[in-house]
This record gives sequence, C-alpha cells and structure tokens, in this order.
Amino acid sequence: MAGDSSFDIVSEVNLQELDNAVVQAQKEIITRFDFRGTAAAVGALDKKEKLIVLTADSEPQLESVLQVLVAKMTKRGVDPRCLDRQKLEIATHNTVRQKVKLKSGIDRDTAKALQKQIKDMGLKVNASIQGDTLRVSSSKKDDLQAVITALRANPPSIPLQFNNYR
Repeated sequence: MAGDSSFDIVSEVNLQELDNAVVQAQKEIITRFDFRGTAAAVGALDKKEKLIVLTADSEPQLESVLQVLVAKMTKRGVDPRCLDRQKLEIATHNTVRQKVKLKSGIDRDTAKALQKQIKDMGLKVNASIQGDTLRVSSSKKDDLQAVITALRANPPSIPLQFNNYR
C-alpha cells in the first residue's frame, strides 16, 4: 500500500470568483435597457449563508436575471450546477423573489453513487468516502487517470473538482 497513488474528489465553489460574477451581473442588470425602471436585481452574495437573492417584477423577468447571473458565472469559471434554486416567493410591490443557495460538498447519496460508478468501471481502484470528499486510490496512476476521464465524460448533477494528488 505504500506505493499507492490517490486523489480526492470534492465539490467546492470558489466564493471570490462567484462574488465577482455577482457584481458583474449586478452591473449588467443596472445598465440593460430591458431592466430599466424595474425591480430586477441580484442581491449580494452572503458568504456565510452561501445564498444569493434574485428579485424581479415577474417570473419571466426573474428567469432573465438568472440567465445573466449564469452567463457571468460561466465566464468566470464557476460551474452553474452549484446553484440550488429555492421556491419562488411573492414579495412586496408585486415583485417576485427567489433565493438561490450554493451547493458545496458531496452529500452521502451522491458519494455512494460515485463510488458505485467507479467500482463498476472494473479498474483496480479503491474509492472511500471521507466526510464530504471521496478519496480514490490505486497502485497504478493510469487507473486513476481513467477514473478522472470517465467522471468528466459522464458528470453527475454537482460540479466536481479533483485535487490532493499523491
């Protein structure tokens, strides 16, 4: 086992890049002609709660606000799959509001599904769940690279990063 190589599979959000994307989205919404004079806005990123609040005059306009945010996130290299949209709420002055939470970490069910997917590949690798990360180890680095390639080709519903290569 001393010659084993390993890496960790994690799901993290770069909060600084996400904050930059939120600020860019706010600037675009302020300057866009179709949002002038409306309640369309992207709230500031709450880093402790990992929450963004979107507001608009109507549901279709809220979808447009979300599209602006997703475009800015993609441009900054933040995967939009980390967004977890909550229930649409009716706010004051005939506006709608939607809270968007950030998904970080791999939950137990997703980790088990990833572990099963890795074992079904038939490679000599060992995948173990460690909290909100998944450690994959093997004596062959080629097997580890095959696991990374397969997971990138068939991604789950959450964004994955591979780090802590040993």
